[in-house]
Amino acid sequence: MSGSMEFLLWTKGPMFNVAIAIFAIGLLVRIAEIFVLGRERNYAEPRASEWLPGLRTVFTRTVADPGTFKRAPFNVVVGWVWHIGFLIALLLFVPHIKLIESLTGLSWPALPNPIISMVTAVTLVALIATLIHRMTHPVKRRISTIEDYLVWTVVFAVVLTGFLAFNRMINPYPLVLGMHILSAEIMLILLPFTKLTHIFTLFIARWYNGAAFGRKGVQS
Repeated sequence: MSGSMEFLLWTKGPMFNVAIAIFAIGLLVRIAEIFVLGRERNYAEPRASEWLPGLRTVFTRTVADPGTFKRAPFNVVVGWVWHIGFLIALLLFVPHIKLIESLTGLSWPALPNPIISMVTAVTLVALIATLIHRMTHPVKRRISTIEDYLVWTVVFAVVLTGFLAFNRMINPYPLVLGMHILSAEIMLILLPFTKLTHIFTLFIARWYNGAAFGRKGVQS
């Protein structure tokens, strides 16, 4: 027990500080790169405003259009399921809210624990289905990279260890809780340097595309 307790204290202390520092610095650098690169000046006379079309595209691209859903219903449905499930478990679970409050001072109501447990279980099933689909779909299998599987593994580890810790399915408890915290810290460290960055940059990209089309007077 003493060894698992020391491991838990290490993940909640020194390792947490390292992960937060790498995440914050790495993300700031990546976002700065996006804005520093800039874009070529467009000398053509604008036909419409950029801001409203940009904001509209941020929201409209969140929901798949009928054509996309028809071509890839599995990607749309299962992708939505695990993304929403992950966000619910992350943002509406009491311990997570308390952690965010300790870091930012912000707090909000949580969902009941049984609902969080059910959502987490569904998220795990959706993630497994996503992996199987990637490995069996001929096109996805060919275009998948080591990074794709690394990102999946880290996200799955975060959700799985959280589910195991919540339901106290592994003893000693400090060990599985420490594993959950460590997997989350690994995710934070990798986020600025992998495709996980899209959590933050996708909204920038959607606004940019919408603004570019809006300037031309066409709908994105």
